[in-house]
Amino acid sequence: MSQLISQVVSRIRRAGTARPVLWRLVAVAALTSLSTAPPAAYAQDAPPRGDRLTVTVRDAGGGMDGTYEVRCRPGGGSHPDPAGACAAVERNTRWGRDAFAPAPRDAVCTLQYGGPATARVTGTWAGRPVDATYDRTNGCEIARWDRLVPLLPEAGAGGRG
Repeated sequence: MSQLISQVVSRIRRAGTARPVLWRLVAVAALTSLSTAPPAAYAQDAPPRGDRLTVTVRDAGGGMDGTYEVRCRPGGGSHPDPAGACAAVERNTRWGRDAFAPAPRDAVCTLQYGGPATARVTGTWAGRPVDATYDRTNGCEIARWDRLVPLLPEAGAGGRG
């Protein structure tokens, strides 16, 4: 990318005053397309990334507690729904954002309790390490958990409240 920037800057300088606006527009267009393009890891025809996650669920009840492995691209593992789990994380994956990020510290969250369930997700997603914890102690945490269903068990599944 730095080589392309150097080439564009060089052409702008050589253009002098005759075509500076045109070359500036070309430079902006080139840099904009580079900065907004998704990484190769997100391209449809990219080779498998081998994403691997370990999910540990506690106090969910209804037989949902335990440790599950999830592999994506290719899918598999001991998770009850590996394809759904991979799809849930993929749905929440955005360029430049962490799909497993905690709720913002300054978030205003409803005072509700979604039960004692906790979870920890570790591993690798999109080439980056993952180590995230989840609970259902307020509205923000409940929404964060629910975004990753079925990677994390659905609330109310198996008799939970």
